[in-house]
Amino acid sequence: MRILSLMLWIAAIALPVHSASAAPVKMTIVLERQYLDGEMSEEKVTETIDSMTEIWKKYRDWQLVTLDDQTIVFRKTINDISPLLKTNGYFGITDDGTLSIFNGKPGRSSKIIQSFFQIDVQKLESRQQEKLKQGIRVLSKERYEQVIEMYRHFAVVQ
Repeated sequence: MRILSLMLWIAAIALPVHSASAAPVKMTIVLERQYLDGEMSEEKVTETIDSMTEIWKKYRDWQLVTLDDQTIVFRKTINDISPLLKTNGYFGITDDGTLSIFNGKPGRSSKIIQSFFQIDVQKLESRQQEKLKQGIRVLSKERYEQVIEMYRHFAVVQ
């Protein structure tokens, strides 16, 4: 992946840098944000570009993914959980005992956002089982990591 980024960066440098007399160019900039829970968000903006140097400075904290004459795609890994989890994420357990995060409270109609590992439900106390059936709210990165670590001790070892 780093080699591809380097090649794209070199290709971008080789593209003509617009001089002061050249007309600005409109390009679509795609900003991809990848979160710890695997969710990816995408934002598209149209920018008028006077020079490629200006773009490299503006997005220096982003990784170049692709570049052509109309679109530049940048990606950034965010060291946090996604806004989706913060607003509607619940830890729960599937019918087969897999620790998962649901979009909404766990249930048959809830969509699974992310799955982790199978839990040996027999090792859980009844109140822990009940908590997982009811759903444990995911409000922060810290809570996300705490719950995963807490239930990792009950993972089925194969």
